[in-house]
Amino acid sequence: IELHYGKHLQTYITNLNNLVPGTKFENADLETIVKESDGAIFNNAGQTLNHNIYFLSFSPKGGGEPKGKLAEAIAAKWGSFENFKKEFVAAGTAVFGSGWVWLAKDNAGNLEITKEPNAGNPITKGLTPLLGFDVWEHAYYLDYQNRRADHLAELWKIIDWDAVAARY
Repeated sequence: IELHYGKHLQTYITNLNNLVPGTKFENADLETIVKESDGAIFNNAGQTLNHNIYFLSFSPKGGGEPKGKLAEAIAAKWGSFENFKKEFVAAGTAVFGSGWVWLAKDNAGNLEITKEPNAGNPITKGLTPLLGFDVWEHAYYLDYQNRRADHLAELWKIIDWDAVAARY
């Protein structure tokens, strides 16, 4: 995580900061940039937003299960937290190449799992991203080589469900 956070995320931030001066995005917030940009600006803004959500969803005291309304919504949609985890990991494992798997909600609070290629984020589809798992090889290759599913299974141990629920 240290390499991923310190090198990859910082590179996206630096690139974005170098790309937006003189554009209509110069003073825009990150979500607006992701919703309205394309090309290199979108890729770097998307990865910055995605990684911000990703890293802020972790805690050394994480793990367990969500509580409250988020837990109720997960149970209503998938029948149980275990079923949700299985579908989420299956979706993340099925992303071809690089990208993200997301738990997102619509304006009515309905949950769905989305798969996004590359720098994709469900915000571009009018959804609110709640939890995203990075399935790019840089997220796991040093620790898990080509075993993406093992990496995804381990992330549940550090998820800060209070932080995720706050986005719900």
